[in-house]
Amino acid sequence: MNFVSTRIITNDIAPLVRFYEDIGLQANWFTGEFAELKSPACTLAVGTKTTMDRFFGGAATPGSNRAVILEFIVDDVDALFQTLKARGKDIVQAPTTQPWGNRSLLVRDPDGNLVNFFTPVTPEAVQRFAKA
Repeated sequence: MNFVSTRIITNDIAPLVRFYEDIGLQANWFTGEFAELKSPACTLAVGTKTTMDRFFGGAATPGSNRAVILEFIVDDVDALFQTLKARGKDIVQAPTTQPWGNRSLLVRDPDGNLVNFFTPVTPEAVQRFAKA
């Protein structure tokens, strides 16, 4: 098995896709209601509630996630913090070094989803992610 994608269902797709483009991902729009943003490791798909309802009858509720965190490894979390702060992004937690060795920045995307950007900083964390 290979985990390849996460999809966010939204009521307003353009600002949500733009948020992820602002952090460096490039959107590939398949329709005005569905886009994919690929990274080397995984794909973030974004679709509208309209498409979800059309095919899956209300199975997802946009803007209601309070349990899942999307995570991105970045080269310099402190520099990214300054960029996101200057752009007025919703910062939940400024960069903080976690006990497991990652320096972590927590923000919310336009739909309120938590997004964690992190940089491994301890030798153990650097080694753990070098294998990935």
